[in-house]
Amino acid sequence: MLRKRELHDAPVLYELMSHPEVFPYVRHKAASSDEFYFLTKQTIEAEDRGEMISRTILDEWGHPIGTINLFDVNENKGFLATWIGQPYFGKGYNKPAKEAFFEELFFQLDIEAIFMKIRRSNQRSMNAALKIPYVTEANDTYSEIHSWINRHENVYDLFVITKEQYLFHYYGEQDQSEEAMEA
Repeated sequence: MLRKRELHDAPVLYELMSHPEVFPYVRHKAASSDEFYFLTKQTIEAEDRGEMISRTILDEWGHPIGTINLFDVNENKGFLATWIGQPYFGKGYNKPAKEAFFEELFFQLDIEAIFMKIRRSNQRSMNAALKIPYVTEANDTYSEIHSWINRHENVYDLFVITKEQYLFHYYGEQDQSEEAMEA
């Protein structure tokens, strides 16, 4: 479902990213396939430096269909950015890609919190975030980060997934059901 970013995926990902229903919501936009190739190379180098974590989302046949990234990694926290190509909208790839990424971030890479800044006008991303049961609205609890992401224009809502929320959702509920069965 996920693999580290690879340069040979750049042409396919560029075509998917350029679709008008995807392009406005991509963080690192490219105007050409060559520019996207260069951005992919920079992404791989930034991951090597520990500044970000980037994966290619794959379909069931191993074809690249989008990317999932943790940007601006600082103090074991970072900002999530995901996009999936338009032909794959609504086909169930978003949730398993995020869950695989969160597992890697929290259990292999020791990330403590994942922030999502979502443009209020991006209804597709807002709906996807609100479907995740361990996501918390964070405009007030992380007000300094909310102010920072809206420093130029107040257009974003902030959400957070902490490692504790994630663990409780997946393992706390399991522990509670096991305790109920023992009682």
